[in-house]
Amino acid sequence: MSDRDRRPNFRGKGGKPFQKGPKCGRPQGRRDRESGSDGPVILYGWHTVAAALANPDRQIRKLYLTENAAKRLAEENIATRVTPEIVRPGDIDRRLTPDAVHQGLLAEADPLPSPDIDTLAQEGIVLVLDQITDPHNVGAILRSAAAFAVKAIVTTARHSPEATGVLAKSASGALELVPVVTVQNLARALNELNEHGFQTVGLDSEGTEDLGKVQLQQPLALVLGAEGKGLRQLTRETCRVVARLDMPGAIKSLNVSNAAALALYIGASRLGLMG
Repeated sequence: MSDRDRRPNFRGKGGKPFQKGPKCGRPQGRRDRESGSDGPVILYGWHTVAAALANPDRQIRKLYLTENAAKRLAEENIATRVTPEIVRPGDIDRRLTPDAVHQGLLAEADPLPSPDIDTLAQEGIVLVLDQITDPHNVGAILRSAAAFAVKAIVTTARHSPEATGVLAKSASGALELVPVVTVQNLARALNELNEHGFQTVGLDSEGTEDLGKVQLQQPLALVLGAEGKGLRQLTRETCRVVARLDMPGAIKSLNVSNAAALALYIGASRLGLMG
């Protein structure tokens, strides 16, 4: 059972009921990141929930806190925005998977809006994910993307994890910082990026050039494939360049989230974005 399939069953003492505020309007030209879902996004953990509370674009539905977490939020002057329900740690434990580290915070929220490709700024770097399904990997990629000021992440509506639960926790707050563009057809989206002047560079161990030697330019779209199968054939054919990451050691391949961080460092350095 996924995080999204579970329903809260808290019975904490002393908690006040959630008082729902007015629903935020969505900007034109933007869709929900999980447009096909009918349930809330589940956010847990200190950095994840604190970042969501600080994001004015994130509509919080319900907030569950332990007494210690509520005290810490107050000490750090982080507004809860909604009336939280004070619960015991075990109540949140039962709401999540056994290995989830929630640190006494859990929020239910609306999905964030998803911008359209034609609204992306034609500068800097975007990441394109070709059917990367592991939420830990996507969360780690989001965290690296936030560190390198990536303008957006483009991913498919199918064959990619929803921006909730484990993914959000692994992103450690980056979900609130990096826009996620959800598309139905990745090849069509790459063609659209090409038409808007992006240099689309696919990363593959069989790439014809070393990424460190490719003449990179802004706006740059780095395209990453799933572990094991890598980039799909149509994705490879749609990229302007297919490059590899050359490494001196005996192991020539990296976990996709590590490969993303390395590629971002190379791209940001070559484009003069590190300053």
